[in-house]
Amino acid sequence: MSTEEHAERFILLRPLLFTIAYEILGSATESDDVLQNSYLRWAEVDLATVRDTKSYLAQLVTRQALNALRTSTRRREDYIGPWLPEPLLLDENDASADVLLAESVSMAMLVLLETLTPDERAVFVLREVFGFGFRDIATAVGKSVATVRQVAHRARKHIRARRKRFEPVDAATTARITEQFLTAAATGDLDKLLPLLAPDVTWTADSGGKTTAARRPVVGAERVAAVLMSLFHPERLADLRMQRVNCNNTPAILISGERLEGVFLIEIADGKIINFYAIRNPDKLLAVATLRQISR
Repeated sequence: MSTEEHAERFILLRPLLFTIAYEILGSATESDDVLQNSYLRWAEVDLATVRDTKSYLAQLVTRQALNALRTSTRRREDYIGPWLPEPLLLDENDASADVLLAESVSMAMLVLLETLTPDERAVFVLREVFGFGFRDIATAVGKSVATVRQVAHRARKHIRARRKRFEPVDAATTARITEQFLTAAATGDLDKLLPLLAPDVTWTADSGGKTTAARRPVVGAERVAAVLMSLFHPERLADLRMQRVNCNNTPAILISGERLEGVFLIEIADGKIINFYAIRNPDKLLAVATLRQISR
């Protein structure tokens, strides 16, 4: 058994495997754990028995991710306030460069995936995002092919019913609106801020009850603007730094002092900001900060 060949095959497919795990779990930290555990199991496999390495490893990682998801789902039932996926910093020198399909790991899509059951989520990711066959998926989730077809249909229908349809926004427009937002928020200019917000713009904050944050989504341009004016008030930011980054293929802002205070993702569509995702939970921020250190 060649340890070197095991490593070579796994490393070659790691971007795919990481993305599968992250889309199922919504956590880069847990996804890394899943990949480590999966590799330990993979290292014991007789390669002569493996017909299709990609399919075999995808099934292995999916099973490990599902086990982790079922455990974390029980923890989330007692979570205080909204639960948002752990943001993923995208940088060419970052560990997050393992992300294979940027669009499929957008915060908006991950939030939608949270509305599926664990099995639906795994089936949807493997089928709709990566195009695996029903037989491979059935092996991965431990169900019959017929059942997997039904689950795939149900999950696809569920996602389509809840996914808003917007005109795609090009990179230049996204950059322009983000800069206008940052200027308006930093200067407290409400008149310039309001036109950037969609009428039904939503602010969702994830604090886990561990820091001050709205425990229910805030909806509506004027109400969200009030939250932004309070959060980005110049006096409040006096001792803090704002850095524009890319998280989950979405413009984001890191606010930090001695430690990371928050990650705020901005979703733009039809020329307006339609969603803000505010990550305030210190545990999730620690994970983001750790990834930043890895990338340096």
